[in-house]
Amino acid sequence: MGQRTSVRIITISAAALATIFLLVLAFSALGSFDKTDGGEIAVVRNGGPLDNHKIRQIIDPASARTWVGLYSDTHKYPAQQRFYTITANPDQGDRTGEDVVRVPSKDGVEMGIEGTLYFTLNLDHDVIRTFDDKFGTRKFRSFTDHNYYSPYDGVQGWSAFLDTIIRPVIDNDLREQVNTFDCAELVSSCALVQLGANQGAGGTALPAVPQVSNNANIAKVQTAINESLARDLTDTLGAPFLVGLKFNLVRITLPQQVQDAVNKAQAAFAGVTEAQARVAQARADAEANRERQAGYAQCPACATIDQLRAIPPTVTTFAPGSGFAITSPQR
Repeated sequence: MGQRTSVRIITISAAALATIFLLVLAFSALGSFDKTDGGEIAVVRNGGPLDNHKIRQIIDPASARTWVGLYSDTHKYPAQQRFYTITANPDQGDRTGEDVVRVPSKDGVEMGIEGTLYFTLNLDHDVIRTFDDKFGTRKFRSFTDHNYYSPYDGVQGWSAFLDTIIRPVIDNDLREQVNTFDCAELVSSCALVQLGANQGAGGTALPAVPQVSNNANIAKVQTAINESLARDLTDTLGAPFLVGLKFNLVRITLPQQVQDAVNKAQAAFAGVTEAQARVAQARADAEANRERQAGYAQCPACATIDQLRAIPPTVTTFAPGSGFAITSPQR
């Protein structure tokens, strides 16, 4: 009797273990399907205790539910056009707070560059496999919360990857291109400071402010950056992982102390212009008076007529002397 009970217990235990195993297997099988949305592509890697961790397959954007294998890892990356924004506006940039690239101009003036890089991840299967091998197996530190993320860990992970790998290339290209121009060639108000600095100590008059058009030079910088970024990113990353690159240079600013000098120079030039206008008016008035006096010398009666015309309408009697008076009629 005891032996039969033991056998029965063993049988029940084995059946329970088999049931549990089948349930675990069933739940694992249910979790071994995955799909992608329209804006993402997935790299699937083998997983599980007895399997390797090599890339198993690529799931294209907007896929149906797909079998990815038991315990596989799915790395999802953005498949649509993305952008990386550098701006002083703390609510619009990819980094928290004010974010401006500070680079020197050819003549040594530090300039703040703001702009946006547009790009798309290369969706070629061979390229995306290489990308996941090279960057999907690493973690990058976030500038937002200082934690470490993989590039496929949502927005935080993708931003951490861009900040660590892509941003230094952008900064370097901006530095190289901006350094080929003088400050005044990109920001016309720089000419105000330079003119003020070049004035002699003898109190010489300030010259007219040159009118400089910077649009063509800014367009040159933007074009050069677009050309160099594609090349430099491919060289730096090891493959053309990013395609459709386009950098829009939005704004170039000056350091606060330089901007203060510009404001003072603008005020000084405004004062000079106002003084020059008063001088010109005084000269014109003097010339008019000389011409008027010459006319009166040739026509004394004209002087009297002009004098009478100058009498205010409120004056009822005009008596210049010598028994002469004019009284206006009562109204």
